[in-house]
Amino acid sequence: MPVPHDIAAETELWDAYAQSAFKDDMEPVFNWTQYAGHGPGPEVLGEPSSVLEIGCGTGRALACLAGQGISARGVDLSPVMVKKTGERWADTGAEFVCGEVLDVLREDTRTYDAVYSIFGAAWFTDPSRLFPLVRERLAPGGAFVFSQPPAIPGAYGPQGMYKGGFAGKAMFTYRYSYKPVVWERLLLRAGFAHAAVRVIDAPTPGHIGTLLARAVAAS
Repeated sequence: MPVPHDIAAETELWDAYAQSAFKDDMEPVFNWTQYAGHGPGPEVLGEPSSVLEIGCGTGRALACLAGQGISARGVDLSPVMVKKTGERWADTGAEFVCGEVLDVLREDTRTYDAVYSIFGAAWFTDPSRLFPLVRERLAPGGAFVFSQPPAIPGAYGPQGMYKGGFAGKAMFTYRYSYKPVVWERLLLRAGFAHAAVRVIDAPTPGHIGTLLARAVAAS
């Protein structure tokens, strides 16, 4: 059964995250993994002329792509984060939109050469609802790419997550974890022509790796 996301409560959580995560002296950078300089870069997207980042957070990846002349649009649930990103990266030409990702995708009328998520909305949104909407927003042959931590063995599906440990105000959200083969099945079921999901090992043996998924719309 779908978990009961409370969007107002989750907005408060991500606003709180924005206050701690956003740094005024940040520079544009594009990393799929949680380890700086490790793993592939934006080439996984192909050669898009337009991109949409869902759950764009601090906007560093989007600013990096915009700096390469790509039409770059990002959506984030947090009004605080969107205000900060819009001001910090105004000179890059990237566009930042505040909204719940499912609502934005339903209301959007444009298509993109690539849609992507880096530890973002693809981790925190029910894939059975998200993936078909992403597919509708992709141009023929477009790519949907997302990264996030791999599932903990034996813990699959929606997982509850508190912010700030286990003390203080109970702010929480849900993230979604599956084996790579299940992610592939969910993507194909949503109408993608091809899907490949793998785990990139961490640079240090025994450390947490990164799940990287890439799906392609029919040409």
